[in-house]
Amino acid sequence: MRFIDEVKIEVKAGNGGPGCSSMRREKYIPKGGPDGGDGGRGGHVILVASHEKNTLQELYLRKRIFARNGHSGRGKKMHGRMGEDVFVKVPLGTIVKDEHGEILFDLTRDGQEAFLAKGGMGGLGNPHFVTSTNRAPRYAQPGIEGESGVRFLELKSMADVGLVGLPNAGKSTLISRVSNAKPKVADYPFTTIAPSLGQVYMDDGDGFVMADIPGLIEGAHEGKGLGHRFLKHIERTRVLLHLVDVAHPEGISITDQFNEIEAELKGYGESVFNKPRLLVLNKMDAVQDEDREPLLEEAAKLGLTYYTVSSVTGEGIQQLLRDLYDQVRVVHAEEFNKETAEDSAEECVDVAERADREA
Repeated sequence: MRFIDEVKIEVKAGNGGPGCSSMRREKYIPKGGPDGGDGGRGGHVILVASHEKNTLQELYLRKRIFARNGHSGRGKKMHGRMGEDVFVKVPLGTIVKDEHGEILFDLTRDGQEAFLAKGGMGGLGNPHFVTSTNRAPRYAQPGIEGESGVRFLELKSMADVGLVGLPNAGKSTLISRVSNAKPKVADYPFTTIAPSLGQVYMDDGDGFVMADIPGLIEGAHEGKGLGHRFLKHIERTRVLLHLVDVAHPEGISITDQFNEIEAELKGYGESVFNKPRLLVLNKMDAVQDEDREPLLEEAAKLGLTYYTVSSVTGEGIQQLLRDLYDQVRVVHAEEFNKETAEDSAEECVDVAERADREA
């Protein structure tokens, strides 16, 4: 199945049902008066962020989402039934844009909802239009038309840790060993053609989410190779894990591998380049003991905390996961403190504005 992370859909909420113009006519009640009911509200189209979804495939196939209209009111002040709301589940990290590219919603929390299109209000029945001079109005409101338009949905995967590196650096093998992800693993470049998410479980029962990003090549941020379509998924990650192949089949040094990927991250933007990251010297099982020391000396000059691991033998895996887990918790705490400070600042502004209005 093709990985879908961008879709264009047409949405139409339901129209409100018309109000009813009706007069009460019953035996022994000479002045019944108007008794038309209100029309029902049209159905909403609502997006719901869900951890159960990983792709926008369903919406890519669906293309159009229409909600039902509200029902008209009836006599005896019977209100029309509301149109049924349409709920559509989307992955965490889904961004909704309008036709002009303006961001309408950013769904990042499980269960978060957003109105993709609101249903029209139902029309009022004729009892609402009784006046002192018009005791028996024959007029009722029509329903209001529901919202409609074109919406663009873009997915930026939500993960705590993002794996980056050149094609065939061993990212898929690593994530398959440490998490519940089951990506395709093979000994040729571009085995991974879509981001793969996996849950890493720690001994205390907690854990974090890891994302395997398709291999990047030189010029990826300019549209070359496969990775350019998925660089945006790195924006959502808290920590980057930069993998280099210490036994590269073409003999490319770890310094050259490192610099190539770092250049692509920087070229994409500061939001990605400034993320905290750790360096992983992968495939250490393929290195002879006498060749290890020069590799470690070279890695030390790259300026990042580095780890020597082997996804085949398990060397260094547990220490890497423990340190990753600690780093994720630090970044998560910083984000929480920042959000709390912003909420407090907004609350102070609201209080000040209320005080000004009351004064």
